[in-house]
Formats: sequence, C-alpha cells, structure tokens
Amino acid sequence: MIQVEKLSKTFTVHKKDPGLAGSVRSLFRRKYVEKHAVREVSFAVSEGEIVGLVGANGAGKTTIVKMLAGIIYPTSGRASVLGYTPWERDNRLRRQIALIMGQKAQLWWDLPAADCFLLLKEIYQIPDAQYRANLDYLAGVLEVRDELQVQIRRLSLGERMKMELIAALLHSPRVVYLDEPTIGLDLTAQRAIRDFILQYRAEHHPAMILTSHYMEDIERLCRRIIILREGEIVFDGSLEDVVAQFADHKVITVHLRKDGAPAPDPAALAALGVIEAATEDMIRLRVPRPRVAEAAADLLRAWPVLDLGIEEVDIGSVIERIQRAHRSEHAAVPRQRGTP
Repeated sequence: MIQVEKLSKTFTVHKKDPGLAGSVRSLFRRKYVEKHAVREVSFAVSEGEIVGLVGANGAGKTTIVKMLAGIIYPTSGRASVLGYTPWERDNRLRRQIALIMGQKAQLWWDLPAADCFLLLKEIYQIPDAQYRANLDYLAGVLEVRDELQVQIRRLSLGERMKMELIAALLHSPRVVYLDEPTIGLDLTAQRAIRDFILQYRAEHHPAMILTSHYMEDIERLCRRIIILREGEIVFDGSLEDVVAQFADHKVITVHLRKDGAPAPDPAALAALGVIEAATEDMIRLRVPRPRVAEAAADLLRAWPVLDLGIEEVDIGSVIERIQRAHRSEHAAVPRQRGTP
C-alpha cells in the first residue's frame, strides 16, 4: 500500500543576525542554512496495518506524512502510495487517501457539519447511496448524530475532532494519515477516538500512519512503531521487539499490611532487584525479566503482602532510551578531517 525508499527532505532557511543592523544587512546579503528534516528513510506499510511514527518535536514525523500525502515535494528519494507517486497529485490517488491533522481544521467554521459533508460529497463525487451509508455509519459509531446540524464553531473540541474524522473517512479512503489526532483532547475524548480508529481499521482495513506524542495512542493503536531522531529512522519494529530489546526488566510494586511487621530489609530486597522505593507499607523493585516470577514469590513469602502488581516499563521511557543510545553512537564516531 505504501512503499518509501530513501526519502529525504531538506529545507533552506533564511538566517538573520539579531537587531536592526542584522535586518538591514539581510536586505542586501542574505544568509541561508540547510535544515535536514528527513534523511533517507525507507519503510513499507501493508493493508490493514497501523504504523506509529514516534519522535521528538522536529524529528521529521509530520514532514514524512506531508510528503506521502502529496502536500510537499521531497528533495530526493522515492515513494509509492497505491501505485502512485503522491507529490504528482493524481486525482485517482487523492480520492483514495485521507489526512487528519489534529492541529489543522478542514471543515468550514460557520457551517454545520451536515453542510460541510455535503460539500465534501460533491468534491469527492461520492454516490448518494454510499454517502448516506457512510455518514450514517460514522455518525452512529462516533455518537454525534444530534450534532450534525450544529455549527462547527459551536462544538466542543472533542466533537469537532469526531466531525473531522467523519469528513476524512466519508469517501472510504484506502490510506489514512493521522497526524496528532488526539492532541488537546480530554481523556474521555481521547479514549473514544482510539476506540473508533481500532474499530474502523478492523472493519475497513485501510493502511494507516499515525503520529502522536501521547504514548497511550501508540500503545493502544500500533503494533509496529518507527522511531525517528533528527530525520533518521533509529528503530523500525514491533512494540514487543522494543520491549524485548530495550526493556530488560519489569517493575514489581508491593503494598504491605500495617500490622506491626518490621520495615523491609534493604539488603534482602537488593538480592531480588534494584530498589526504587522501600517504606513500611510499600516496596517497588526493578527486577530482570527472567527473575520476575521468582522475585514475586520471595516477596510473598517474606513479607505480609496486601497487594502485588507487576508492570512493564513505560514505553515512553524505552523510546527515550533508544534515542539516547543512538545519540551516543553518533557522538562516539570520530569525524574525519574536513567533515562538518
């Protein structure tokens, strides 16, 4: 569905010295610097797959999405979406893709959603029967039938995001780009959007690319993630592979009964794992994966346990660890004379 080969994008940015003197000089002699937003990325996305693009601000996530949607041209490299080159902007491709940007509205602010959808019906030339069926299905699943006649500007942020989803999916796209779809939403709205995306993928099987800074979006929606740092791919694989390679431990949290028992012995706990916290009523240990069951059993035998929980390491922390490791590898490589 989506094939990307050594795709790169470099922007030329004007650099101005500060102050009035710098402004005057820039009128006659401008300085430019190159910003490498994306550097030779390669990956593929199959039908029915949701791939998460993860990285810090400026890592290149949105730039990749915009190139694949045909909004901007790459500096070099190739990409194929449903057999078309996206930046050629062939209408046959544009009728089969959708781009949802959480920070950009595509609906008309002063019109009710129903009127916006009628305009999109004509733009995409959706047959009447398909339009009515799709709108009824999407409005029903997202529970916004009663808001279809309300002006977009009078809707809550969560309701507007649901309308944006309907607008993007009315024409039954085969490829969907989701750029920060839950940004700014409350927890209830975020959960509703995630549940809908999973249901839509299960029923319609589009290829999806998701960017998000919310780790819960990534964990809930994506089985595969691509981690970007400064425009380069530093990891491409499943969430399970991320955990297996970079999270070699789990966290055991134990709550103790307050029945006069002595405080936990640090020496005894240190034999089980790394102590993160130890008080009279709570123990938290970081334990190597192969020893989790053994450590839990020892804790149950040695202390008056009220409750015991075993947790995976937060995926956000794991991603930060991968990025730090990549940064250290680059810093350790000696630069040859004459290289920038």
